[in-house]
Amino acid sequence: MPSPKNMRLFNWLSLILFVFLVACGKSLPTFEAVNLEEWKADAQGCTGKRSAMESNIRNEKDKLLALNEKQIIKLIGRPDQNELYKRNQKFYTYFITAGPTCETPSENPKKLIVRFTAMGLANEVTFE
Repeated sequence: MPSPKNMRLFNWLSLILFVFLVACGKSLPTFEAVNLEEWKADAQGCTGKRSAMESNIRNEKDKLLALNEKQIIKLIGRPDQNELYKRNQKFYTYFITAGPTCETPSENPKKLIVRFTAMGLANEVTFE
């Protein structure tokens, strides 16, 4: 039977390993057919670069699922709009076509919407 000193050491090492694994988390996915730097630079979809990437990001949208808010922002940039909903759910909106603050906004702009759970994880990615 292990000594109490060895058990404490084992417990501390287990805790450190657990914290390390949680802190590292899931690595960011890569998008093969989307230039994420151009995506981020086209805030509100005003320049039309996001519109040109729409079909490619639709094909790879599932890569965003289960990422947390910080990972989403790091990957595809700050949202053009965000909304806090009941039960601490959040929605991040990225305009694909010219959003309402563009010089010539679209009448009904296309959007990529990421829905987050109360725990801050993306659980739905839709297009409108």
